[in-house]
Amino acid sequence: MCANEPFILSDSKESQDRLSEMLGETLDSVLRSIPDGSAFSGIDPYVLRERIQALGFLPEEGRRFEDVLGDTARDILPNLLRTWSIDYMPHLHSPALTETIAAELIIACFNDSMDSWDQGPAATELEVCMIKGLLKLYGLPETGDGCFTSGGSQSNISAVIAARDWFCSEKLGWDVKMNGLPPEHRKLRLYTSEISHFSMDKASHILGMGYGAVRKIPVDSRCKVDLKAFEKMLEEDVAAGLIPFCAVATLGTTDFGSIDDAAGMRRICDRFGMYLHGDAAYGSGVIMSRTYRDRLGGVSLCDSVTVDFHKMFLLPISCSAILVRDPALLECFELHADYLNREEDEEEGYINLVGKSMQTTRRFDALKVYMAFQTRGAEGFSRMIDIMIDNAAYFYGRISKDPEFIAPVEPEISSVVFAVQGGDEVNKKVRRRLMSDGIVIGQTSMGGRTMLKFTLLNPNLDAKGIDALIERIRGIAAELRSA
Repeated sequence: MCANEPFILSDSKESQDRLSEMLGETLDSVLRSIPDGSAFSGIDPYVLRERIQALGFLPEEGRRFEDVLGDTARDILPNLLRTWSIDYMPHLHSPALTETIAAELIIACFNDSMDSWDQGPAATELEVCMIKGLLKLYGLPETGDGCFTSGGSQSNISAVIAARDWFCSEKLGWDVKMNGLPPEHRKLRLYTSEISHFSMDKASHILGMGYGAVRKIPVDSRCKVDLKAFEKMLEEDVAAGLIPFCAVATLGTTDFGSIDDAAGMRRICDRFGMYLHGDAAYGSGVIMSRTYRDRLGGVSLCDSVTVDFHKMFLLPISCSAILVRDPALLECFELHADYLNREEDEEEGYINLVGKSMQTTRRFDALKVYMAFQTRGAEGFSRMIDIMIDNAAYFYGRISKDPEFIAPVEPEISSVVFAVQGGDEVNKKVRRRLMSDGIVIGQTSMGGRTMLKFTLLNPNLDAKGIDALIERIRGIAAELRSA
């Protein structure tokens, strides 16, 4: 960039005009990079790698923004995944509502941080208001609390930390924050579905307990936690001298979208004096549906809940939250620093959120939730969520009756795991062929068998589009089997 060109947004008209030009040119480049409705260019990974590496790293002298944007528009934009395409469905990775893209611009322009009030006054106050609304939405006490996070993993890890510290304090009389792990730490056990998110294992590692402290509960034919097996596992572990401290109800498993019986798990946890966390990173959006919200069952009975807005809520990455029934649970993250959360400031009404979070610097992600909720309203969100769930039911209904396909689990939310006849290699090649054609679907495994997956988070998809995909997959599989 030329040395005399404005480079920081300020109150000068020159900097504002230049930013406006740059944003206009950038948006034009983005829109020109959309050639059709495909989800991916289909470029070979080796070709793409060579092009990206040729862009360079750090030139000695800065270049004109227009030249840098030109290179970006030529080699990067056309080869990004187009998550808004109805042909993009591999992961819990959604398209973004237009108003939330606009919100991202506001967040970037002001660059406020959520750790202290004097780094984000209006931002802090809005996050507090949004957390209060979310507590009510999920049926948690209004006296509860919460915090926005970077994603489901951070929310889940935060919950396990809170659960561990609560249990050690209440049940073992031990202050982890001051004294570190208790003498009994090698006996602590965390219980979660055998198909739950890997962040539970990651949390156990971070907390110093290791993967071996995570007990995987068997699931039934609907891929939900087997409550009898869970209770028996606890009885056996207690008899063996182990210490169960927390269980996780997965309210929407990553692959199958299956929803554990949180009410049943709550009863068992109460019997053993355990903490119950609800990982609703996927399923949290179902609460917005007037048709299907009851499928979340006992979410309000959990001690803490993970909510992800960059999945079914259709917000840009990243945006998540942890909600807790008892605000004292978040005290495990509280630590006063004179330059951030001075006690005298808090006594005078200044809210400093750093004491509720694993992070110090945090983005103003609550703005995206606010703008989306206000723009779409309860009715708009209900309609979008219903379409996602209805699309999954329609797709499952089609393939479950078709001998060409294997569909082992009826969906509860918007993910359908399936396979075509012909074995693992045929299914792997079907996915790769689709990707080269600009259609991106998921791949997972079940019972040692390679499976394909549709994660249907796009409300623009309809039955006609699903039918076309079924026929495309059918054609590719037939071609591969005859080769």
